Amino acid sequence: MTRTSIMPCLVYRDAPAAIDWLCQAFGFTQHLVVPGDGGTIAHAQLTLGDGMIMLGSGTSELMRQLTALPADIGGRQTQTPYVVVADPDAHYATAIKAGARIVRPIQEEDYGGKGYTLADPEGYVWHFGSYDPWQDSELNPP
Repeated sequence: MTRTSIMPCLVYRDAPAAIDWLCQAFGFTQHLVVPGDGGTIAHAQLTLGDGMIMLGSGTSELMRQLTALPADIGGRQTQTPYVVVADPDAHYATAIKAGARIVRPIQEEDYGGKGYTLADPEGYVWHFGSYDPWQDSELNPP
């Protein structure tokens, strides 16, 4: 069976600073970082557990045509990643310490687990929680 993975791809105005912040605040690890011209990032891959995001400075003409930063569109989002973490309380504390803007405080979820929502320094909204839909018994009957 072929493995299929989905990896969110994000564009940051200050991609080098975003990489540092995402690693500090969320616990991502740099897998690959390809510098671009003038202090930009041509491409980066950050991992967290067995998940990965890709990001860059979005300096190509195509990326400028296809993407907009949250700050450019009134802070709105067209997608928001959800990341499963083992200890949402510890993750929440680390994110707050790093200066994350809390959008929804940590709470028990009606559908199981515990989670919270925040915005990173460039306005992207992230959801973190212990609810794992792959482990939900209704979605994965015995």
